[in-house]
Amino acid sequence: MSGLRVVLVDDQAMVRSGLALVLGAEPDITVVAQCADGAAAIVAATRYRPDVVLMDVRMPGIDGPEATRRLRAVPDAAPVLALTTFDDDDVLFSALDAGAEGFVLKDSPAEALVLAVRAVAAGGSWLDPRVLPRVLARARRAGGREDLLDRLTARETAVLEHMCHGASNAEIAGALGMGERTVKTHVSAILTKLEARDRIAAVLSALDAGIPRG
Repeated sequence: MSGLRVVLVDDQAMVRSGLALVLGAEPDITVVAQCADGAAAIVAATRYRPDVVLMDVRMPGIDGPEATRRLRAVPDAAPVLALTTFDDDDVLFSALDAGAEGFVLKDSPAEALVLAVRAVAAGGSWLDPRVLPRVLARARRAGGREDLLDRLTARETAVLEHMCHGASNAEIAGALGMGERTVKTHVSAILTKLEARDRIAAVLSALDAGIPRG
C-alpha cells in the first residue's frame, strides 16, 4: 500500500468518522485503523506500522499522553500528532511532554489537518499557531536557552531555522543543498547540543531565543 498510513484515535465515533473522511479524501493518505482509546492505539500502531498516529488526548482508560509515552518507548515507532481543543493547557503540555511531534486543534480547517499529518509523517513538526504563544510563554518561564544555541554551528543553525518552519528532513536537504543523511546528522547534533528530547523541544528553544531571525 503506497502513500501515508494513518492510525486515528478518538473516543468519539463521529469525530473518528469525520477525520477519516477528511484524510481519506486525499489520494496519498490511507487510514489503516480507527481506535477508541489509547490501548487500542498502541496495538494498532504495532500491527500496522503507520507513518503517523493522530491521537486525541482526553480518552477513558489509557489517555493520549500516556499512549504517546508508551509508543515513544518502542523503537522506530510512528510519530504522534496530538489532537484536542483550544482551551485545555493541561492536555496540550502533557501531550508535548509525552513526546508528541505536533499539536493540531479539533476545529482546524481540513487543509490544516492534512498539512499537519503530512508534516509530522515526513519527520517534521507541527504546532497550531493559536497555541504557540502559550507554549512559548511556558518555555520562557522555564528559562531561556540562548546559551545552548550558541553551541550550534552556522550549518546547524540553518537546519534549525528550517525546522522552526516545520520542514521535514527531505525539505531541509533540498533547501540547503545537502544530502538527507547529512540533515539527519545535523538534527541529531542539534538535539544533543540543545539538550532537547525531540524536534518540538528544539524548535521551542529556538523560537524562544529569536530563531529564525527576521
